[in-house]
Amino acid sequence: MSLQVGNPAPEFKLPSTKDATGAKNLGKEIALSDYRGKWLIFFFYPLDFTFVCPTEITALSERVDEFKEFDTEILGCSTDSIFSHWAWLNTPREKNGIAGTQYPLVADFTKETARAYGVLNEESGTAQRGLFIIDPDGILKYAVVTDDSIGRSVEETLRVLQALQTGGLCPAEWKPGKQLLTV
Repeated sequence: MSLQVGNPAPEFKLPSTKDATGAKNLGKEIALSDYRGKWLIFFFYPLDFTFVCPTEITALSERVDEFKEFDTEILGCSTDSIFSHWAWLNTPREKNGIAGTQYPLVADFTKETARAYGVLNEESGTAQRGLFIIDPDGILKYAVVTDDSIGRSVEETLRVLQALQTGGLCPAEWKPGKQLLTV
């Protein structure tokens, strides 16, 4: 299957940090189908304990309530192990950690999901920075992949999500409250 906007998003079932308290529930699997009926921001990042990645993860976490207002969940993914994710989630932010993150991370240790979403760097074995918006029916509505050195904009992600949810034609620079195109 080729990843293409407008087609079903590739299915996945991955171990997560969802509902983990200590080692209890660590690795509980999350599947794409768990998000049916909701919008999903599914993003990949290269590695835990790096420099740009925590800025994105914490920026999304700080605005998680805004995404929830639009019936949207957030899910982060890298090719690191679930144990690395857990250690990073339990590292204070002032020590380059992401403690307090308000959404789960999944571990794509086999790299199958990163490959299915077209973001696997086969040479390094890490995921590129890919962000995907998936609608409540599991259809891929938006995909962007950036260079590893550039963090993504939470503001732009929210804007695109809101534009998609209008169901209308949104001109360049459209923002919530602005007119949609009529034809």
